[in-house]
Amino acid sequence: MSPGVDGDFLSQADPYRRELMAHCYRMLGSVHDAEDLVQETYLRAWRAYDRFEGRSSLRTWLYRIATSACLTALESRGRRPMPTGLGAPGCEPEDDLQERHEVPWLEPVPDALTGADGADPAAIVTSRESIRLALVAALQHLPPRQRAVLILRDVLKWRAAEVAELMDISTPAVNSILQRARAQLEKIAPTENEVTEPSAADQRELLDKFVTAFEAKDIPAIISLFTEDAVWEMPPFAGWYLGAERIARHLSSRCPCRPGHTRLLPTWANGQPAFGTYLRERDGERFRAFNLQVLTVGPAGISHVANFVDADLFAVFDLPESLPADYPAATA
Repeated sequence: MSPGVDGDFLSQADPYRRELMAHCYRMLGSVHDAEDLVQETYLRAWRAYDRFEGRSSLRTWLYRIATSACLTALESRGRRPMPTGLGAPGCEPEDDLQERHEVPWLEPVPDALTGADGADPAAIVTSRESIRLALVAALQHLPPRQRAVLILRDVLKWRAAEVAELMDISTPAVNSILQRARAQLEKIAPTENEVTEPSAADQRELLDKFVTAFEAKDIPAIISLFTEDAVWEMPPFAGWYLGAERIARHLSSRCPCRPGHTRLLPTWANGQPAFGTYLRERDGERFRAFNLQVLTVGPAGISHVANFVDADLFAVFDLPESLPADYPAATA
């Protein structure tokens, strides 16, 4: 490929990088795998760009390559669940917690990587609703082919004929696959499309209260922000808790956070507010990265908290691995 063609490809293809990242993430449920597949997509496209005939748009061509790469990758990989998706009922805080590191858990994705932050209005960005944690978790239950068709039709709003051309199948086959995928998704997450957010001001006030209460480990104040049927889960631990009362007992008896010894840094994951949680080390010299909390917030309060107990995620979210001992606490 000549330098001129190389430069032309980069200038034409780069605006689609973040939406392709969102697409691969929906398909794979892993921010790390999605980054790898986006790189593979661009490498394949760059190598073949001089043979691109323009019969479809460059965006469609890139999606064809990315979808094919994801489907190939999924042939050797299982689905990525959340603890609530393993089929076991919620547990009691007094039950033993089992770490399941052999499970390829669902991973959160930073809004900045997918365009859901809206930082680049000139680019085609990802809507926050299309990468919500619950939706991506539900998609993991679909076979790869159904997953691809549903994402292309219902998330990206492609026409059936466009999907048929991309996947090299007939239009009736696309419609049949989509019907089965929708039926399966309705069984798994029947209310997923009914997400209602509070106003920006109300959400900001609630999150400020959450940070202040959590850093102080004021359990009554924390729980007052939750809905009665809130869910709390903590991959790689397989157990999860249903209801504010169980969450309160977990925070009281099992959670390692101590009053005044915890700090939260805000970020955004999957179009949802999130916090990097830091615990003060025993020597008191610093706060060390502990987990990433992703919150689902509605008008009635916090309905779901996914605690990803994986300090490696902090680098993905551009969060520091530690904070100084004098890092200030939130104030009411």
